[in-house]
Amino acid sequence: MGSRCRLVTVLLLLQSFLLAAQSAPSPDSDHDGLSDSLEQSLLTQFSPHFYVGQHECAGIPAAFQPNLLQPTPQKEDGTVYGQVFPVKIAGESRPMVEIHFYDLWDRDCGAHGHPLDTEHVAVLVEASGSDPSEAQWKAVYWFAAAHENTVCDVSQLVRASALGAEENGAKVWLSPGKHAAYLAKALCNHGCGADRCDGMKPMRTSRVINLGEPGHPMNGSDFIASTAWPLEQKMSDTNFPPDPIARLNALPQDDIAWFNAGRHPAQGVIAISYTTGAAIAGSGGNTDAALALASGRTGNALQKSYHNTKHALGTTVKDVGKALGTNDSKTPQ
Repeated sequence: MGSRCRLVTVLLLLQSFLLAAQSAPSPDSDHDGLSDSLEQSLLTQFSPHFYVGQHECAGIPAAFQPNLLQPTPQKEDGTVYGQVFPVKIAGESRPMVEIHFYDLWDRDCGAHGHPLDTEHVAVLVEASGSDPSEAQWKAVYWFAAAHENTVCDVSQLVRASALGAEENGAKVWLSPGKHAAYLAKALCNHGCGADRCDGMKPMRTSRVINLGEPGHPMNGSDFIASTAWPLEQKMSDTNFPPDPIARLNALPQDDIAWFNAGRHPAQGVIAISYTTGAAIAGSGGNTDAALALASGRTGNALQKSYHNTKHALGTTVKDVGKALGTNDSKTPQ
């Protein structure tokens, strides 16, 4: 009789322990209102499918030594870092979350290379209901950073439905050497002309590590705060502000929008300058703010833009050549 009582007592204690564990709130290590478990689940669900160059001079994205302020590459193993935080979008009542995926490299080995390289793509996801922990999540928009915050910025914004990436990660092409991200392979030679995405191969992501938030790093990611790279700044900015989203929503459903549409005429000049080795300023060329994905329209738009810019640039060079008395035979064809 006594042994039976002791068994019942143990079972009751175990049941109480399990109930208490189930009712305890899940940890929120970065203090952003989302549990660690939910953040990791979203990072896993929407992890992008990266493509890298077969002869990429920097190998693949690296894991960085934890618990160090100075970014210190540990191993090139295809580690991707993530950030997950809640956002408020005008007119949306359901919970929305912005997710950043960072591919961190030990170096940029393209033109004008430098040590350390922080690149990323982002996705805006929406919950199916009011309870984030119980909801199903669906991507609304994808963003890819390409030469971000430079004159060569060709970062892109697109609806997730156009990529077939509403419930999973999008395909992303990383230009060899520079690691600019593109949501369509055909876009890779746009901008200032230095990127090429030929001979690409799928990259196996070994793991996705949650960085936490600036001021509240997770998993030993103290290197967030280092001034040796702009990682903290990129983590502090949204990639889905109202103006680019409004411009995208005014386009057909399958179009990709430039995040910064106004910079592209100058990029056409730089692109041709890059191939000819000349530095020429000013151009009458113009590049569309949107590039269609369907029915081959992307390639047509790129080709038309290139030839328009090249023609305008050729006219400019001829005029300058006449004024200086130079030989017109050097004009790009």
